[in-house]
Amino acid sequence: MADPLLRDEGAWTVKANCIGEDTSVFFPGPDDDPQAAIKICNRCVVRDDCLNWAIETKERFGIWGATSERQRRRIIRRSA
Repeated sequence: MADPLLRDEGAWTVKANCIGEDTSVFFPGPDDDPQAAIKICNRCVVRDDCLNWAIETKERFGIWGATSERQRRRIIRRSA
């Protein structure tokens, strides 16, 4: 079943720059450079929505809202 966020035309996800991109770009390995994903995110109109979603859902993997897992953990710690 498809993710409802991807079907809802009012959802922020349908406006995301990453739609249609190779998802592996957003899940770089330890030796991979995340800059390709971050560049896509930095030009995205829903970057903040994406980051907020990743923080709210405690997404542990990948680049979301132009942030890495480590950066999101720092944001969460600082806001606690």
